[in-house]
Amino acid sequence: MAASIQRTAREELRALQSERLRETVRHAYENVPFYRERLEEAGIGPDDVDGIDDIQNLPFTTKEDFRDEYPDGLFAVDDDELLRIHASSGTTGKPKIVAYTESDLELWDEVMARSLAAAGIEPGETFQNAYGYGLFTGGLGFHGGAEERGLTVVPTGSGNTQRQVELARDLESDAIGCTPSYALYFAETAAGMGVDPRELPLSTVLYGAEPCTEPMREEIENRLGATGIENYGLSELIGPGVAVECHEAQDGMHVWEDHFYPEVVDPRTGEPLPEGEEGELVLTSLSKEALPVLRYRTGDLTTLTAEKCDCGRTMVRMDSVTGRADDLLIVRGVNLYPSQIEDVVLEFDEIAPHYRIDLYRENALDRMELTVELVEGFDGDREALREAIGERLHNALSFTPDELELVEHGAIERTEVGKVKRVYDHR
Repeated sequence: MAASIQRTAREELRALQSERLRETVRHAYENVPFYRERLEEAGIGPDDVDGIDDIQNLPFTTKEDFRDEYPDGLFAVDDDELLRIHASSGTTGKPKIVAYTESDLELWDEVMARSLAAAGIEPGETFQNAYGYGLFTGGLGFHGGAEERGLTVVPTGSGNTQRQVELARDLESDAIGCTPSYALYFAETAAGMGVDPRELPLSTVLYGAEPCTEPMREEIENRLGATGIENYGLSELIGPGVAVECHEAQDGMHVWEDHFYPEVVDPRTGEPLPEGEEGELVLTSLSKEALPVLRYRTGDLTTLTAEKCDCGRTMVRMDSVTGRADDLLIVRGVNLYPSQIEDVVLEFDEIAPHYRIDLYRENALDRMELTVELVEGFDGDREALREAIGERLHNALSFTPDELELVEHGAIERTEVGKVKRVYDHR
């Protein structure tokens, strides 16, 4: 069914979503005290959910709810039914603990294998998995899906980049999975070793876990001579495997909405937004056992479209995440996201895809310093380039940083393990 469901008529898909939503709400109501209380507060019981159109009557779940119910208050099964525990980052407080039954792990393998197939990875190919293993869901999520797809998996994990380059060359890896920032670091390391990254056998880079603008994707593809395929997922729903670009179109990520129902809402009011309008992505699990999740506010800003894709898949597509609702930078009354700044600075061929934003407050006023890195071997007029970038930022965003510094290639710290950090708020 997995292959055919991706191209099924929307009416048939909605019927399946309705059936699974009813089952999910009942499962959550009967087995998770948190959801029983929230649903009763909203005046809703399982019998009040007739179909998918009723989803907007359900209460939201937030990351704060995960932390308040730490560690297992949102689990819907007994401990002896659990096969695995993962956790999301705890950098801003307690980590969000997530759990999986045997059925959940089978589902995870299925949607990840489906994602790899959509990315154009064929059975028998070699997949080098440079996502982190352990509590982070990236490594094991991709690993299970790759084996389900029939790939040869090289479980390198993150870091040890020179060894990664050697293995990609010597084992003739067809594809690599990693964050977009690591893909660029990988290419940079290869060049530093005297290995032309474009001569490596890699044909596909499956990137995710960080926002990636179109200019950065182009940089990855140019540096590695490979096709960049964007993936989307989050631990609270399952991990990677929620959505993926198809290699045929590379025009938005197909959400596997037979298992994860997507909505976009106004991040301020929570009201649903029409198709094509940017807002906060909200996801509902439709087939999870250990951890059913109703209307989870991801904080990620994107758009949805149900237009049929060139690949023939009928499942909705989400655009690349432009930022997070809580990543909004407000500097002297101007609202902007780091990805908007990245889009502008990477228009310049003289700028490498590495930057950092530092925010300060001086005498009750906000101050932004933007540091961007020059391409290797730059020998042009720095002052003219600085003025051109400042003018372009002003024209595109009605904003210019208080200080714009151009630094030598390699001056900005790289990230071998984990997600890259772009914004440092010292306020």
